[in-house]
Amino acid sequence: MNSSSLVYSNISGYLFARLDRLKEWRATLLEECKAHQLKGTILLSTEGINLFLAGQREDIDHLIGVVRSIPGLEAFQAKFSESDHQPFNRMLVRIKKEIISFGVPEVDPARYTSRHLPAKTLKQWLDEGRPVTLIDTRNDYEVKLGTFRHAVPIGVDTFRQFPDAVDRLPEELKKQPIVTFCTGGIRCEKAAPFMELKGFENVFQLDGGILKYFEEVGGDHYEGECFVFDHRVGLDPSLRETDSAICFHCQAPLEPEEQKDPRYVEGKSCPYCYVSEEDQRQQMLAQWQSDLHAITHPLPGSVPCENVRPLFIKQDFDGWRLKDLLLRLFPQIEEAEWQRRLTEGRFRHEKGQVVDGEQIVRAGERYEQTMALATEPEVNADIRFLYADHAMIVVRKPAPLPMHPCGRFHRNTMQHIINKIIHPSPRPVHRLDANTAGLVLYARTRPICAKMQLQFQRQTLKKTYLVRVQGQPAWDSYRCEAPISAQADLAGSRVIDEVEGLPACTEFRVVHRYDDQTTLLEANLLTGRTNQIRVHLWHLGFPVCGDATYLLHHQVAATQTIEPSEAPLMLHAWRLSLDHPVTGERLTFEDERPQWAMV
Repeated sequence: MNSSSLVYSNISGYLFARLDRLKEWRATLLEECKAHQLKGTILLSTEGINLFLAGQREDIDHLIGVVRSIPGLEAFQAKFSESDHQPFNRMLVRIKKEIISFGVPEVDPARYTSRHLPAKTLKQWLDEGRPVTLIDTRNDYEVKLGTFRHAVPIGVDTFRQFPDAVDRLPEELKKQPIVTFCTGGIRCEKAAPFMELKGFENVFQLDGGILKYFEEVGGDHYEGECFVFDHRVGLDPSLRETDSAICFHCQAPLEPEEQKDPRYVEGKSCPYCYVSEEDQRQQMLAQWQSDLHAITHPLPGSVPCENVRPLFIKQDFDGWRLKDLLLRLFPQIEEAEWQRRLTEGRFRHEKGQVVDGEQIVRAGERYEQTMALATEPEVNADIRFLYADHAMIVVRKPAPLPMHPCGRFHRNTMQHIINKIIHPSPRPVHRLDANTAGLVLYARTRPICAKMQLQFQRQTLKKTYLVRVQGQPAWDSYRCEAPISAQADLAGSRVIDEVEGLPACTEFRVVHRYDDQTTLLEANLLTGRTNQIRVHLWHLGFPVCGDATYLLHHQVAATQTIEPSEAPLMLHAWRLSLDHPVTGERLTFEDERPQWAMV
């Protein structure tokens, strides 16, 4: 027979009883179900059994016999229905603390349950208009698909909320006749006795639940369908599968009309849980902002810690002595200090051996420097997440805050903090100096990062800075093309080098001239040299306000990070324009103007 023409028997059933040897019975039931190609779920507990299974009728009958062979379950009964497909994907047999989660140990259905009201009796009462309150103990999403006319939904998302919901019922109900009901009766085995414990005096429970009511008396007094916990989703009063579906994201049952809604995407969303891309973005940004507060209060570098700094050997330095390489890369640190660190054994080769600085390094090697146990200086960690999608992130970097581990900073850095929040760690597309605030781009992956950096090279990615300078230029706009040194000088600063300097180009435009003889400029970078804006403005005779390095003619190391309490460097990465690396859409992000840039 073709499997598509098979008729499947679906059973549901439970029985509260004192059970032991649960692991043995679990193994037996799982073996029997697999041998007879049954699928569904069986829950075992010291308080009894609860199951939902589907398969061929003779296999189902065999399994019921196995269940009844378990001491205490001899009276087990099941409710039957049929379907033309297997409604379950797999077979599970689980041992649980409760076969229906409730969390009130005083309620023990194996010892006591409320009076069971037969389906025919309930129908008779409703036909006669007898004064009775029907309490629907099911979850709200089940009630949505159908319930008894004039029933009172208890108003819960899970059955564990039932005890609190009972406390919200009107006090006058405690004197009235009450009938609790659910899908198959199991929840009422605990709900009804609990209501009695809470002072309700005349409580019944519908025997066998809605499904048995359908089976014995049909759909009189019931409106809609009955939600079931399998792929059939809904059954009508004839116990036939309906056209309802379920949202596998939020579990809301969906009628045919709701399935036509464009927000319904099978397996993803429905009209009740759909979140637009913009709302998702805002939720994600808000979560990151919340995580940031937890990570930076206190600052991660406020706790003393040993840090390890990697040193990767580039091709340009292949064959150099390690000590000479350190002096070349970090001229601001004296030779005696490097010798002290090497003597203390704080440098290791990637393979683990301690090195003394005399060895010849090779391209591609990795060395590690262990920094002394210390706390790190204070920084401004007021990072703001402004935009994010599947490809890129835009962040407002505060100042002072180093972007990467350097000098005295390791954990009090932009990279360390963001890596703690966003997983996998995003890649910075470009950098800002520690003392410079403003917009920074991150890529979610390496290929996306490469695409965005290519836009820098092609000058399709535009960076515009706001900068306030000492003095007032005679010009309203100016293009500076003075070449900048490839290496820092002894003070750690970049300078103009007309002979060996690298090409550099910055366009300036006057925005406002202030009465204090300072000027607000827009600066557009056409190249990306280190300290380019600051070097060009110092060269033109208009040093940046708050820039100790170039105001003092680069006598102070350019890498020095100011204290958060000091006056800010008046240089702000204000605007970014780029083509989205995936969609190609032209995007522009503009940050708030800092107070010093108001006109």
